[in-house]
Amino acid sequence: MTKQEDGAGRACGDRDGSARARRAEAAVTIVPAVLMSGTREVTILHAGEHYRLRVTANNKLILTK
Repeated sequence: MTKQEDGAGRACGDRDGSARARRAEAAVTIVPAVLMSGTREVTILHAGEHYRLRVTANNKLILTK
């Protein structure tokens, strides 16, 4: 579900548009080969939690906690 926008193009409940600006800043494209460094699996540490990012036999990416 997405938030509705008011007439000024802001998400309802977002008075200064800061949520929209944060979403725009967060859009970064990374080629999986750069992350994977030639391996089929990497561990990502985020907010003190370890996540596994792996490439499947069908060349899909799976992220698990």
